[in-house]
Amino acid sequence: MNMTEMQDMQDRVDEYIGQFKEGYFPPLVQLARLTEEVGELSREINHVYGQKKKKTSEAYKPMEEEIADVLFVLISLSNTLDIDLSKAFELTMKKFESRDYFRFERKDGQTDTDANS
Repeated sequence: MNMTEMQDMQDRVDEYIGQFKEGYFPPLVQLARLTEEVGELSREINHVYGQKKKKTSEAYKPMEEEIADVLFVLISLSNTLDIDLSKAFELTMKKFESRDYFRFERKDGQTDTDANS
């Protein structure tokens, strides 16, 4: 996904929310919704990969739908707080790419020791 696509997603959510009188919920309400959606995702992951299997009476929920629900609420919260997710993502990637460059064993075999030689 390029950064324009992220802005398009933010714009699309904004257009959707903008059609309702209430508009965006306050940030704390959205945080509660985000927590709820992450909980639903956690439950599905636990059913598929964890010890707790689904009851036969529980409906199947596609993992991608649960992740997309989290993304929708996160985009809504970002729009409310006037956060450009493309810029925020770039800042975070730069942080991880520099700070954590040698945090885990690299496939190319490079180590922190090699870089400091």
